[in-house]
Amino acid sequence: MKKYKRVFLIVMDSLGVGALPDAADYGDAGTDTLGHISESVKEFHIPNLQKLGMANLHPLVQVDPVDSPKGYFTRLKEASSGKDTMTGHWEMMGLHITKPFKTFTENGFPKELLDELSARTGRVIIGNKSASGTEILEELAEEEIATGHMIVYTSADSVLQICGNEETFGLDELYRCCEIAREITMKDEWKVGRVIARPYIGKKKGEFKRTSNRHDYALKPYGQTALNALKDAGLDVISVGKIFDIFDGEGLTESNKSKSSVHGMEQTIEIAKRDFTGLCFVNLVDFDALWGHRRDPQGYAQEIEKFDVKLGGLLELLQKDDLLIITADHGNDPTHTGTDHTREHVPFIAYSPSMEGSGKLEGMETFAVIGATIADNFEVPMPEGTIGYSILKKIV
Repeated sequence: MKKYKRVFLIVMDSLGVGALPDAADYGDAGTDTLGHISESVKEFHIPNLQKLGMANLHPLVQVDPVDSPKGYFTRLKEASSGKDTMTGHWEMMGLHITKPFKTFTENGFPKELLDELSARTGRVIIGNKSASGTEILEELAEEEIATGHMIVYTSADSVLQICGNEETFGLDELYRCCEIAREITMKDEWKVGRVIARPYIGKKKGEFKRTSNRHDYALKPYGQTALNALKDAGLDVISVGKIFDIFDGEGLTESNKSKSSVHGMEQTIEIAKRDFTGLCFVNLVDFDALWGHRRDPQGYAQEIEKFDVKLGGLLELLQKDDLLIITADHGNDPTHTGTDHTREHVPFIAYSPSMEGSGKLEGMETFAVIGATIADNFEVPMPEGTIGYSILKKIV
């Protein structure tokens, strides 16, 4: 019989807990997202994470370890090559990524890619750099409206993004250009995880606003994952936040878009009030997008504190046959150089009101223990070709 009826898997996007052994190969020696955040702020109040064992897992300046943590905890290594969102999440669900997705954060996209995109769309390309979506519009949207040129930009993730004004560029034309970009970026040397259409409205600086007509052209996972196995077994697989985009909808039975990480936790709390059997898979992206990439440890610390408050609300709703897992998908040390993700261990904290034990587990060699453990709980075999192993018997 399955032990847990509902599993809540929450990804604190980019909350690394110390450099991996091969971090130097990625330019990330000495990185430690959570540790350096703690060292950078005067106050850090995370009572709910504290009682689950976060400070036992990782020393923090302001937060003491507890004598009897409520959860089990350890650090996970990433077996795959890379340090991006898709690689981390796909590995959690059993896929081993040996070729990292391409990022173009430092220098923009290569001339050959842009030349082909320009020729096939008939548009002159402007931008071609890493930027926030709001900043790029303030800088270039007036030029795009006046000339018909096309804003192309990226971020620290594996993405190619195209902006289009809904009135002057048109949604259909924006989607057409993105479909062409998706086809071009299927080549190995240019393969990005997602092409994103970024429509906006407004006519001049200070007025530009992105609309809800965004569309992601994502890569589908190259194989079946734990999500597919759970769905095929008739279980609920509910996503919150970016999970739908990361897996291109594969293996999901319900998807919920989030406006922020706080909103994502509010959605998760509402889902916890429902009766379902299966997995609620949550990505909270603001840690990464708003604070990690912008190298703001104070903002990052405050976001963790906001999460901790909402976590308290979720903990109050957990039933004896619920399992909560808190983890991350990579690091993004806000004290590190550049704006890219960092190659780090990620936390693994598991808690259920029915657990008889708690404490530190041995380190794990892959994020894929997560998907394998969830599948094992529901007595669902992992798909052929996946990696990972269950630790269900260790968290009792």
